[in-house]
Amino acid sequence: MAALYGMFQQMTSAENDKHDQFLRLYVEHEEALNGFVRSLVPTREDAREVMQEVAVVLWRKFGELNDLEDFRRWAFGVAKFKALACLRDRMRDRLVFDEEVLELLAAEVTDNADTFEAERVALDECIGRLGVAQRKLLDAAYAPGVRMDELATSLGRTPMSFYKALHRIRLALMDCTQRVLAREGLS
Repeated sequence: MAALYGMFQQMTSAENDKHDQFLRLYVEHEEALNGFVRSLVPTREDAREVMQEVAVVLWRKFGELNDLEDFRRWAFGVAKFKALACLRDRMRDRLVFDEEVLELLAAEVTDNADTFEAERVALDECIGRLGVAQRKLLDAAYAPGVRMDELATSLGRTPMSFYKALHRIRLALMDCTQRVLAREGLS
């Protein structure tokens, strides 16, 4: 730990500025980048491993990036190649897409990344507007490993009434999200 601390103390002002720039850009785009990687690889564990490799490559090659405005596009390109490498390593698994399908998926996600991000932000805003009871129902329904019929029973509801309530919440969220996007000029 002392050696690591000493290494950071020895960084020059220019190196500190470069480090700060990289961290700001990486944190700004990390969620979208993670979503992109997650859409290309089969498991969350694969996505975590690819994201670690992507972060290392981005940091090592950050000095080669000429225009900081291109960081997102550049990072997505690095992520695509790392995801391809991960999939090539797993080609013996029959559930992995071939390279051509992966290229099509990557192109689609890249082309729509800004739209997906705007939709996610709008949905988060709308979820925040839900009442406490609706929010609890939504959180419970989307908890990992939950079975809807068991959840309905535990809440003292029939499965049908539970599904109807959840459906009404989803419709309200979809309507709210569309209104937020329209307000932002993105629909």
